[in-house]
Amino acid sequence: MAAAALGQIWTRKLLPVPWLLCGPRRYASSNFKATDLQLQMTQKPQKKPDPSDPLVFGKIFTDHMLMVEWNQKEGWGPPRIQPFQNLTLHPACSALHYSLQLFEGMKAFKGSDQQVRLFRPWLNMDRMLRSALRMCLPSFDKGELLECIRRLIEVDKDWVPAGRGTSLYVRPLLMGNEASLGVGSATQALLYVVLCPVGSYFPGDSMTPVSLLADPTFIRAWMGGVGDCKLGGNYGPTVLVQQEAKKKGCEQVLWLYGPDHQLTEVGTMNIFIYWTYEDGVLELVTPPLDGIILPGVVRRSLLDLAQTWGEFRVVERKVTMKEFLRALEEGRVREVFGSGTACQVCPVHRILYEGQQLHIPTMENGPELILRFQKELKEIQYGTKAHEWMLLV
Repeated sequence: MAAAALGQIWTRKLLPVPWLLCGPRRYASSNFKATDLQLQMTQKPQKKPDPSDPLVFGKIFTDHMLMVEWNQKEGWGPPRIQPFQNLTLHPACSALHYSLQLFEGMKAFKGSDQQVRLFRPWLNMDRMLRSALRMCLPSFDKGELLECIRRLIEVDKDWVPAGRGTSLYVRPLLMGNEASLGVGSATQALLYVVLCPVGSYFPGDSMTPVSLLADPTFIRAWMGGVGDCKLGGNYGPTVLVQQEAKKKGCEQVLWLYGPDHQLTEVGTMNIFIYWTYEDGVLELVTPPLDGIILPGVVRRSLLDLAQTWGEFRVVERKVTMKEFLRALEEGRVREVFGSGTACQVCPVHRILYEGQQLHIPTMENGPELILRFQKELKEIQYGTKAHEWMLLV
């Protein structure tokens, strides 16, 4: 659906509907609808964080959450915004036993005009639906879910921090809720969304470069797998490798793939290289979406911005460690960085690969391109520059 058409949906104002008056309406439907949204306001609002205190990622939650339940017989029930609370799950819940689960992550930003804006949420909805279909979890209408999320943020928009570099992190999750130890598609599912006020990934406006462990014995994803889906099962197994990286003096992991050691991702981020290619042309390169790479929203945004500038070649192409080492030796590498929702753009200054400490001259070059990307993204996200990527809440 086009952004203009979506805008007609997003601008509807939230009307508080008394929970009991609305009643628990069930209907056999493949979609739930925002027009059926029920609202129950909390009677015990929490104390909001002190603006002068640092916000730790994922530790503070707002007063409300969005909840939608599904079962195979009746379809989706009505969506509801309710007080933030714990879940009650059966001990045989299929999400716990067999990882029938997926999630998303996006951010809302408050500009100097006090307007709250979501950053390219349509891309998150696209990815979430693709992940759901891959996990045999119920389909849903992307536009209806996004409108429900918009309304949730509208209810809790006083929780959106106003400081530069801060935002409201939005975490939707869809899980199988089958009360059975049999392996199969779920006949019950639960979709919910929680919100977290978060601070800047870096202190102030500075950028701290990271070092990477590139060990080909560890593999994040593989062809035919689910590396291109945002599933919890893709993240849990990486914790051990992260610990190995720290033991060897590195902050993050550079994930390699295949006998030719292709560069794929950096920790939980997509990777970019800004260099002069073998043909002498200045270019920005990132690995292609071939089933291994997660299609990051910030990744797509950096590619879109760079293509708009038209000042260097922008390409999605496989890069091997052999190519990368040769470029380093020949002095053709300018900047290496990761991109993701948490940090936006994260510079890389060192890689440990097969006993070699590879120095990356990212910070020595400004880093010119990274700073430009950061500046452009902030202007768009905080509303300094009007842009079609932003959805008004």
